[in-house]
Amino acid sequence: MITILGAGGSISNELARRLAARKEAYRLVGRNPQPVSGAAEVVAADLTDQSATEQAVAGSSVVYLVAGLKYDHKVWAEAWPRIMSNTIEACKRAGAKLIFFDNVYMYGRAQGAMSEETPFNPCSRKGEIRARIATQLMGAWKAGTLTGMIARSADFYGPGAKTGIPNALVFEPLSKGEKAMCLASDTQPHSYTYTPDAARALVELAESETAWNQTWHLPTATNPPTGRQFIEMAAKEMGVEAKYRVLSRPMVKMAGWFNPMVGEVYEMLYQNDAPYLFDSSKYARAFGFTGTPYAEGIRATAGGYRQAG
Repeated sequence: MITILGAGGSISNELARRLAARKEAYRLVGRNPQPVSGAAEVVAADLTDQSATEQAVAGSSVVYLVAGLKYDHKVWAEAWPRIMSNTIEACKRAGAKLIFFDNVYMYGRAQGAMSEETPFNPCSRKGEIRARIATQLMGAWKAGTLTGMIARSADFYGPGAKTGIPNALVFEPLSKGEKAMCLASDTQPHSYTYTPDAARALVELAESETAWNQTWHLPTATNPPTGRQFIEMAAKEMGVEAKYRVLSRPMVKMAGWFNPMVGEVYEMLYQNDAPYLFDSSKYARAFGFTGTPYAEGIRATAGGYRQAG
């Protein structure tokens, strides 16, 4: 049995679709999971609870930890270490392999392109938490007590990926006739991982015996566009004018006084005022896939919004 911990999220949904298309038996786990076509089981569980996590993972051969939490560093500090500890222990008891879908916050302000060899140097509270739980998982597989893997993604976008930054700031407003938004700068190149590519790679990595006990960057197209270029491509595909505004640091800081969620974004703006470059060449060499070109991914994502409208 394959188990997905984190029902309802952008990556979970893509992963579930891919497993269903392959007629793989999978269990979907979340706090309040909704029935999904193709799921063999749908289980409600709180991953901060050890017993509930063990029950959710029991009988699994492979476990994908793709859960998302409220974007709040206090929530992360309280919940993420517990979730990782509970999941590691549950996988040990079940004899299951564990894949953790991770982000790049632990790298901090990297010099040049981020790769699997980039050292952890977090410069945010959320980055410190991600470094802690990634180190925790790596420690388990290095100790030989668990077979595990970290699959790391850049910021992501794609059809139905409502929580992706480009979806929320670009595609969503453009679909409503509103101005798109760009964080900090519109002149810096920014890598984005296409969610169907992430799901494809997660399945391929799980099936590769030689991929385990390593960190992998999920396939992400090279030559990333600037904020302005991304918005222009999205607007063209949506048949609207490329109107947008840049949310400067002072603007975001001021908005954060009134909106805690925006306040959480402020400490991450270092990812937007300088080149954000994600190197997935290790995956490309091993599996022969470099990621969906931006023009193609943006076209498909825009198409989803046009159909919904």
